[in-house]
Amino acid sequence: MTLRDGLAAILVVTILGLAFVAIKAGLETVPPLMLCALRFGFAALPAALVIRPPRAPMALVAGFGLALGVGQFGLLMTAIRFGMPAGLSSLLIQVQVPLTVALAWAVQKERPRGLQVVGGGIALLGVAAVALERSGGAPPGPLLLVVGAALSWACANVIVKRIGRVDMLALMVWGSLATTPPLLILSLIIEGPGALAALAHPNWAAIGSVAFQAYPTTLLAFGLWNGLLTRYPAAAVTPFALLVPVAGILSTHLVLGEPLSADILVGGSLILVGIALSLRGGRSAVRSSGRDALGPAADAPQP
Repeated sequence: MTLRDGLAAILVVTILGLAFVAIKAGLETVPPLMLCALRFGFAALPAALVIRPPRAPMALVAGFGLALGVGQFGLLMTAIRFGMPAGLSSLLIQVQVPLTVALAWAVQKERPRGLQVVGGGIALLGVAAVALERSGGAPPGPLLLVVGAALSWACANVIVKRIGRVDMLALMVWGSLATTPPLLILSLIIEGPGALAALAHPNWAAIGSVAFQAYPTTLLAFGLWNGLLTRYPAAAVTPFALLVPVAGILSTHLVLGEPLSADILVGGSLILVGIALSLRGGRSAVRSSGRDALGPAADAPQP
């Protein structure tokens, strides 16, 4: 991975970590499915009026939107609203990392290198070190919803890889447009008329929450993330997501004043080591594939 793409990945995880603060603020006054519908609705409109659809099958674009909007964030926001701590949610949803690698192997035939598997395992140990410290009293129902959100994120990642290299801004805009009507319908069915009543007098926290989720998070962060997935194997990209809980817990410390603890330092260090090993394995894979493409003569001495 190039330095530029590595910095882009760090920017993505920073924004996604901050998004948990925004989600928590928005859920104070707006029901989860309606908040999710507003997020993707504002990401889609009016941008869809001036940005052409991506050059990809619309079924895949819609599938990506539904996996990301209804699956990942619909379930995640509902879990947080019903008692799942935001910080713990940012940790547990990283189950998507091994799920993405496994699905990419099954669907895209992207077999991870040994060093990538080891690095991913070490990074997951870092997440577990923090999760075990903070998981006391987590409600089982919302916890299962977060696991479902992680599976949905993994599915969205694999769909992006199936779509391939397209205009990622267009993919995010039209994927957001595809998921907005289902989210609105689900909100009205499940959350009832009160979901609309919550919008009658929005406060600045709700407005800021929707704006941050729609633009920096959905269009910028996920646009960059999807671009990385189309250029690199999933096993080289997804370990970066394990930094999201570190960014999320640091942001709650800086914004909300929540205390830091030793588990964050230990877990964060393991995550960084795991990502470094995964990236090294990715570079080895690229060098190996380059030699295979050139044939045996590639290793022969040159005059």
